[in-house]
Amino acid sequence: MSGKDERTRTEALGSPDSRKMPLATKRRRKNRGVPPPAAFDIDALPASSNLTALEAAAVIRRTPGALEQWRRDPNHPLKWRYVDGRPLYRVDAVRDYLAKCDKTTKTPRPHNAHGDARGARP
Repeated sequence: MSGKDERTRTEALGSPDSRKMPLATKRRRKNRGVPPPAAFDIDALPASSNLTALEAAAVIRRTPGALEQWRRDPNHPLKWRYVDGRPLYRVDAVRDYLAKCDKTTKTPRPHNAHGDARGARP
């Protein structure tokens, strides 16, 4: 069975290196983590300027995926609008959202602190 037309087993099945995809065809995945802190001061920007979703996520320190989820809720306090199919956030809306979050943030309680004294033992 030796002949010129026969291929070795490795050639027939493909070498392990041949399974790697070229970089051009490999699908790039989005970075879904929290972006680095904003490189600009939100208080120095005019109120009428717009922020992209990534810039807004950097300012409020949330993931772009969280903002994407919030956009599905029309009653969410962080307001946005679509311009050319892209969501944009006005600076004054981001400032209002941050101010509202600061007011509604509760002071953390210890894990076993209950108002009805269930955590206390004699």
